[in-house]
This record gives sequence, structure tokens and C-alpha cells, in this order.
Amino acid sequence: MKTEKAVNSPVQTPKKTKASPGQTASNKSRTDKKNNSPKNVAKMKIIPLGGLEEIGKNFTLVECEDDIIIIDCGIKFPDIDMFGIDYVIPDLSYLEDKGHKIRGLFITHGHEDHIGGIPYFLKKFPNVPIYGTKLTIGLITNKLVEHRIDKKTTMHTVSFGQIANVRGFSVEFIPTNHSIADSAMFYIKNKAGSLFFTGDFKIDLTPVDGQIIDLARIGQIGLEGVDLLVSDSTNATRKGYTQSEKTVGESFDVLFTNVKKRIVVATFATSIHRIQQVFDAAKQHRRKVVISGRSMVNVVGVARELKYLKFKDNILLDIKDLPKTHPEQVVLLTTGTQGEPMSALSRMAYGEHRQLSITEKDLVIISASPIPGNEKSVANIISELMKLGADVVYQGAGQVHVSGHGCQEEMKLIHALVKPKYFMPCHGEYHMLRTHAQLAESMGMSKNNIFLMQNGDVLQLDTESAKISGSVPSGIVFIDGTGIGDVGTIVLKDRKRLSQDGLLIIVATLDDHGLISGPDIVSRGFVYMRESEKLLSDAKNLCERVIKMNYFGYSDYSSIKNTIKFELERFLYDRTRRKPLVLPILMSAKSNLAKQIDRMRG
Repeated sequence: MKTEKAVNSPVQTPKKTKASPGQTASNKSRTDKKNNSPKNVAKMKIIPLGGLEEIGKNFTLVECEDDIIIIDCGIKFPDIDMFGIDYVIPDLSYLEDKGHKIRGLFITHGHEDHIGGIPYFLKKFPNVPIYGTKLTIGLITNKLVEHRIDKKTTMHTVSFGQIANVRGFSVEFIPTNHSIADSAMFYIKNKAGSLFFTGDFKIDLTPVDGQIIDLARIGQIGLEGVDLLVSDSTNATRKGYTQSEKTVGESFDVLFTNVKKRIVVATFATSIHRIQQVFDAAKQHRRKVVISGRSMVNVVGVARELKYLKFKDNILLDIKDLPKTHPEQVVLLTTGTQGEPMSALSRMAYGEHRQLSITEKDLVIISASPIPGNEKSVANIISELMKLGADVVYQGAGQVHVSGHGCQEEMKLIHALVKPKYFMPCHGEYHMLRTHAQLAESMGMSKNNIFLMQNGDVLQLDTESAKISGSVPSGIVFIDGTGIGDVGTIVLKDRKRLSQDGLLIIVATLDDHGLISGPDIVSRGFVYMRESEKLLSDAKNLCERVIKMNYFGYSDYSSIKNTIKFELERFLYDRTRRKPLVLPILMSAKSNLAKQIDRMRG
């Protein structure tokens, strides 16, 4: 894997723009464009393939003539009815014949919903270079090593204030605040116009790492003239401002004071600032820290190596030494804030962890809020922890989490500074996008200049106008184990049926003359066989009658299976009002004469 500290292309420092008296630079820029408009006007297309009307799976491509750049490449965690699915990624069929046009993958920050899809993307488009800030590139590199991706991938580390120039585009990296360090906004320019992309953001004037959002540069860009603003809508329904991340550290300090129990803190592995505050509180209260969970170990390792986490080795405690250490001397840092079944916290709650268990001697702090759709799983985890006797502090029961996304007043400030001609809300469910659009209207933007998009919609922009000009193929691809897209709607329907009504297997053996063995019936998840002997016996007799009435030789296996399936499904529904998945299996036991005839034919 090729990693480059500086962008392997000209790096520019943005110049200040002065507005002439009585005219903003924004208006002047647009006036000049109109007066000198060429006959063949360049057009820019903004096409989101993920991140709209949903949380996660963020993926937006920007296309201008023969050049494409992609902003973020994330995953989405499966819905409750996606049985057995690990992750969901965008459908990339639109790009299949355009791989040679992709100039770069630009990543705003290192959360899974923005970088999780990169390994799967690179398997289709292996030669696309990746651009991001130092921590973001570090997390992506770790992920690619884990997936054993081709080491020829070129990684560009871009510093804030630098402009990455790729063919057809310039992309400036602007610092912002979020729940992970090194988050960036993008100011993108090409022949057709300019685009300001906020990524996930909030305005934190007292950030843990001291890196404040560059409001001055954003205001300067607004004076230069921005055609389109694409902005995060996650907290569009929340009024006011999002609190500073430092308030969580203050809460940790209060919670750690005079506690004689072991403290378990669960948070997102990528919440670097939150993790730093856990280490700070542990040091202040003379506790050792045990790190549990593969993703937590990996991210902490990367962040510490890149100096985004700062602590001494002597504060760490090996998990093997826990039994020899008093509970009041330990902080256990782990994952599992979303109730994920295989996470460390979940396994502890259900007594399935090999090395760790929860008792009445534990104080558990869940430092995160549930992602929409995970509320029930998180509530179940909290209940199970309490059943084990632990004290549990979670959002609503203590100030142990603040959002990484800005609320309405912060969104308004970005709109006021950028002064866009057009606006497209992104990153959120429909009600969030709609509320953000209404917020823009309340600030004086024309409704005709606001575009509520769906995944796959094409927003076409030039120096004269903007419009939704159609749509491209979009959808979802399921990741199940090592399989990418090999599980579709038919398989999921079967899994759903299996989960709801179970499975019934019929096995019979046939020879030249008909049935010689069976039919035998096996039930799983449908009825308890020992208590349903009469039902299964009647089903067996029905199958036997169907075979005897319809068997006319080996060439008829397929039609017999279909007949058995049809008749048995109808019979079982009449008797039980259930619809199990019926699977007939017919095996052949050919006579010696039939085998000799087959050999002669062969």
C-alpha cells in the first residue's frame, strides 16, 4: 500500500477574496459567469448513492464531463428484518463502466458509515486513490490490512488548508468538529461551479483536542461564491446548539469520584476524544484501564501511534491480570453501545464472555445514544446488565453523551456563512432532510433552489441553473460473511419464512417402479415433532399418496416435487394456519437394468 504524507499533486494555499463596494464577491462571481458564459456550458452532476432517507451508507459522487470524484464510502448496519446480514453497502452498478473516470475517493472522517465500504469498493475499483486527513487515512489503512486488500492502493494524507488537485477538480480540506478527530469539510470546484460539502459536523468552541472548526475560512469561501451547499441533516429536528464534548469529560470526573466499584465504559471505538477523556479520568482517579473488543483495541492502537491519544503504558492493564486487581482500581473500556450481539458488552450482559462478567460490583456507563432502529436492542442490554446487579448510567440517566452533529442554530450559522445559491440536505432520514430544507427556507432561500433528493437522483448544476435531471440505478448490496451481493431478496424472504414458520423436509427414495423408502419428515422451527405425531403422520400419508398417483418415471422428479410442495403447504395451512418452508428431497435408487441402459446411452 502506497502511503503519501503530502498530496501527490499541486498543493495550494487558498487566497483571500475581497468584495467590491456595494457588491459581494459571491454576486460578482456569478455576474461574471453569466456575462462570459460559453456556448457549451460544463455541467456538474451530484449523485448520492447512499445517505439519503437513511442513517449510514454515505456515498456521494460528483461528476463533471469525464471526471468523477466520490465523497465517502460507508456501510449501514442491517435493519431488523435483514436476517443474518452483517452490513449493507450501496449498489455501485452506475459506476461499472465508469471506473476509468474516477479520479479519487475523498473521505470526510473515519466513522464506519463513511469508511466501512472502502474495502468492498476497492475490490471493484482497485486503482482509485484515497484522500483524507492523517487519522482518517490511518484508520482506512488498518481496515485495508485487515481485509487483505491489494497493497498497491495509493493513500494521500491531506493537511487542513491544503487543496488536493485531481483531474477536473480541486478539493480543499477545512477543519470541522465531530465525534471523531480530524473531521473535514470539503470545498470543491470544477468547470461547472463550486460545491461546499459539510460532512458530519457540529460547532464545538472548546473541543478536547483544541482543533476548532474554521468558521473564518468558511465565511471567506461564502464571499467567493458557492453554487451548492450539501449539508448534514442528522440533528435538523433539534433546536438550539449541541453541547461541547468536554461536558462528557466533566461527567466522567463526577461519576468516577468516590466510586468503590469497577467502572465499565462502553463507547464507539472511533470516539477518540471520548476515549481520551476516559484515560484522563482514570489517571485522575488512579485507576488502570483494560481495553476490550477487537475494534476498540485496533482503533486505540492506531490513534495512539498517530498521537491522537496520549497516555503512558503504565496506565494499561492486561485483561489476564483483572482477577488480581481490586475492582475500584479498574476502568474497563469496551464496545457495544448499539446492542450488537457479538460486541463485548453484549456478551458480558448475557453471560457469554469468556473472560469478563458483570456483577453487582460494577458501574456501567453507556456513553452513546442509540442509532435509530437500535433502541430495542440497547434497552435489552441495559435491562440485562441491571438484572446482573450492575448500576447502569446511560443517556437520559446522566450527561454521559453529547451528539457529534450540530443542531438547528449551528446549521443556520453554516448557511449564513456559506451563502449558497442552491441547497441539498444530506445525511439523514426523510423527516430530517425535510426539516433542514424548511430551515433553509426560514432563512430566506427560495424553495425552488432547495432540492430534496433520494438516493440515485441526479442533481445537474451549471453556471445558469440547477435541476433534478433524472436518476441512476441505486439500491443496496448485502454483505453476509465473505459474500458480497450473493444474498438477495429471495434468500431474505426464505430466511424470514424460516424465522416465522420454520422448515419441513420430506425425504423419499424412488426406483423404476415407484416409492421404496419413506417418505420421512423432519421438522425444524415448525412444530415439536414428539407432540405432533398425528399431524406429521397425516402429512406423511399425503406425500405417499401424491407420489403414488403422480410418479411415472425418473424424468418426472421436478413435477412431483412441485406437487408435493403445493399439496403439503395447503394441507399444513388448513390444519395449523402456518406456512412453513416445505423442502421435498427425492432420491434415486435405480435398478441394475436402468443403470446398464444409462451406461449404453452415455
